[in-house]
Amino acid sequence: MTVRRGDKVPISIQEHMAINVCPGPIRPIQQISDYFPRYTPWPEGTPSPTGQPHKLSPLDIPHQAAEQVDGADDLDNYDSDDGTSLGTLEFELFYDQEKCILQCDILRAKGLKPMDFNGLADPYVKIHLLPGACKANKLKTRIVRNTLNPTWNENLTYCGITSEDMAKKILRISVCDEDKLSHNEFIGETRVPLRRLKPGVRKHFNLCLERQIPLERCQEWELEERGRILLSLMYSTESGGLVVGILRCAHLAAMDVNGFSDPYVKTYLKPDVEKKSKHKTAVKKKTLNPEFNEEFFYKITLHELQKRSLEVTVWDYDLGKSNDFIGGVTLGMNSKGECLKHWMECLSSTNQRAEHWHTLTNELPGSTYTD
Repeated sequence: MTVRRGDKVPISIQEHMAINVCPGPIRPIQQISDYFPRYTPWPEGTPSPTGQPHKLSPLDIPHQAAEQVDGADDLDNYDSDDGTSLGTLEFELFYDQEKCILQCDILRAKGLKPMDFNGLADPYVKIHLLPGACKANKLKTRIVRNTLNPTWNENLTYCGITSEDMAKKILRISVCDEDKLSHNEFIGETRVPLRRLKPGVRKHFNLCLERQIPLERCQEWELEERGRILLSLMYSTESGGLVVGILRCAHLAAMDVNGFSDPYVKTYLKPDVEKKSKHKTAVKKKTLNPEFNEEFFYKITLHELQKRSLEVTVWDYDLGKSNDFIGGVTLGMNSKGECLKHWMECLSSTNQRAEHWHTLTNELPGSTYTD
């Protein structure tokens, strides 16, 4: 188009808007599409509608094609403000399959969100296993005062974690701010499916904290799982009887208002017509992870033992009123899963002690829970 001297150069509305929003000195542009990022690019080296070869930039590329361009990895690793504003958490996980132990090494956090008036926070970390009773399996670190970059270097350990747990459970790690004048405040969390871990291999994590995620079906599982118990069984041919070891329990359900229980364990060898087979451990005060390390002996032949079943129940001791049932498990020929496997191992390998963790349930077939 030819413009005579003195005439104004016509400007389209698109170019006018682009010039108005452009910071700094006004510079002429060829057209609006050269100013704004292009989301439907042409292959590199092919002419654009302006006739000029157009070299692709990462902003020009749809998300699906990002992997095909150099530098796309930087885009994948970029964290949005929503994630980085809460901070990052560094920790390590290790699963010992033989001992059924999950170790959680909480190392440090960086760039946490300020929660106090002084622009700092008093952070600590708490962990839960989901699904499960959250109060029963909660572990937490110490509090580090007045910092947004705390270092803990603490080891939090779960006992009684079976291979089945590793396949279905999720570790929830939350960072909170301790507040003496009101309720503690939630900063952020992250979750790790335990199936991502390999037994015997320590895995390092450095993850951005996220906002609180709904617990989904946590309440349903709280009614089913009541904790774990570690039992040992051995049939002694020398003594002519069954040796039952009550070793320990882990993350039992809390039955008292203080958030703990006063647990003890009872065992029966059923059927028990004369009701003489009951054994009872000592009571452990104010704990959800008691250690008993007690053994009981039942005089019985191996042939007769095959017709019996061992009932193990865990109770919360209450002074002056009825004791509360926490959970139980039955081992015998009619059992299933880990219980049947443990019972068969005891019967087939005499004079050898067999230890297994078992999940406590809130119901045992054919039992009435009165103490």
